[in-house]
Amino acid sequence: MTDTPIRSGRRPARALPLAPALRLAQPSDTWFKPALSVVAASAAPQLTLLALGRLDLVMYTMAGSLCALYGHGLPYARRAGAVAGVVLGMTASLAVSLVAASLTASTAVLIAVGALLAAAQKVLCDATRIGPPGHVIFTFVSSAALFAPQRPEQIPGHLALTLCAGGFAWLVAVAPALVRREGPERRAVARALEAAAACAADPGPRTRNAAAAAVHAAWQCLLASGRPTPVRRALERLVVHAEAAFATPRPGGGTVDPDRLRAWAVQARARARGPVPTPPPAPGTADELYGIDAERAALRAPEGRRAARRALLHRLGPGSPLLPVAVRTLIGCALAGYLCAALGVGRPYWAIVTAASLYQANITLSWNRTLQRTLGNLLGVLVFAAALPVSRISPLALVCCCLFFGFAAEALITRNYWLGSVAVTPMALLILEFGGAHPAGELIGDRVLDTVLGAVVGFLAATLVTNRRAAGRVERALDALGRAVADAERAGADPGAAPAARDRARRALTASLVELREAGDTAAGEWWQRALPEQRLLAAEQAGHRTLAATAERRGPGREAPPAAHAPSIGAE
Repeated sequence: MTDTPIRSGRRPARALPLAPALRLAQPSDTWFKPALSVVAASAAPQLTLLALGRLDLVMYTMAGSLCALYGHGLPYARRAGAVAGVVLGMTASLAVSLVAASLTASTAVLIAVGALLAAAQKVLCDATRIGPPGHVIFTFVSSAALFAPQRPEQIPGHLALTLCAGGFAWLVAVAPALVRREGPERRAVARALEAAAACAADPGPRTRNAAAAAVHAAWQCLLASGRPTPVRRALERLVVHAEAAFATPRPGGGTVDPDRLRAWAVQARARARGPVPTPPPAPGTADELYGIDAERAALRAPEGRRAARRALLHRLGPGSPLLPVAVRTLIGCALAGYLCAALGVGRPYWAIVTAASLYQANITLSWNRTLQRTLGNLLGVLVFAAALPVSRISPLALVCCCLFFGFAAEALITRNYWLGSVAVTPMALLILEFGGAHPAGELIGDRVLDTVLGAVVGFLAATLVTNRRAAGRVERALDALGRAVADAERAGADPGAAPAARDRARRALTASLVELREAGDTAAGEWWQRALPEQRLLAAEQAGHRTLAATAERRGPGREAPPAAHAPSIGAE
């Protein structure tokens, strides 16, 4: 999240950044998890096909193996269902592509199917918030399958390969639960503690909003986890202290010690079965934990599941701000594919994937992705040219090269998308080698042309298809925040209100603040829309944080906690 100001009288279009889009960031603290997962999930199927002499089928197993990239931020109880859904969605997308490829050889029809699939995948991934990597992997697999020779009788076998590889990827994704079942929760809580420490040390809009988002994410992770355990109880108490630190920050730390929060974060993130610090229950902490149990039970009850389905349908409804982005994806992918086909490019699906990968929440972010994708792909073809002779030494060398670039892509992409694309591009080109050798010059030339055309046409579609609903999302978020503030104030002022009810109201208020900031940031980067209510947005945020601070002061967690060195720990996981 950022603190980009929202100006009510700005121009319909603004200058787009260059250097910030290409700047490298610190690697994610979990970069190695998807990197190792995709290698483990891909190696077994590919080596099996190598032993059978059927490397021409790698495309179908890779569709399932790539599902191991998803769900690494989710607790294992939620991850199991999420990755299973990804496997089924991947198989369904592949089935549509294979059926279309078996029924027609018309490039125009196949491009239309690819564009429709890309738009549907974009909307569904954004609505379900499954990602990263989001819709791009789905589009890559389904678009490539559209232009692969296919006969109807082959489809069941190819889909079976995808399901088998996807099942193995599911095992890879959930297997760490046997060793460290609270690992995702520990990392989420550690991030919340670190963000709260930054806010306590340097209070301000940027650190406060970042801390609110991190605390909200930690609560959501704990709510989605399995049955309560001693470790999860300790993590819940740590989030209470993180919440107090960002809700009532003091310049220079004040009554909230940033060093203590950071020390707790280090212990919470400790790998394997390291101890989890257990701060003493502050006033209201026990009730907070009971409130979490009640809220977790409510989410899993039939009514809670129905409410979740209604929320998902609302995000997909006629008034959804996702629909303009879907239209952008549909038009941009179709135009990019048709233009490449008109120029005689033999693989227009590369242009479709390039265009699909550009579309982010707003035009500014889409511009950033356009620069990143173009630079990464152009550098990636040079890497491919250097790696191609090595990959042709033997089939085993080809498999090893693909696994290496798969690992490198996930290891680098968290630093910047363009850096990851430098590894993704040679991997995508080497996949073609499983079906037989191709002229290197032809592959490189087609890829460069598809990248440039896909990027130009895709971004042009983003600028022409407006998203005026971004401002409407801000209005809805403002109304929701107003209701959340009123509920929190009412619960806090009622002496007869249950502590669990007050805590639920405060968590709902934090969620509303996070949604408002996300909606405001999205709208701030969008063009061609009505003026946004800047003053109302800022005033609503300030009122929401004041209410959070007031409820935290009345509750008083963290003020009597001892230093981290004397805090008891829980080590059993």
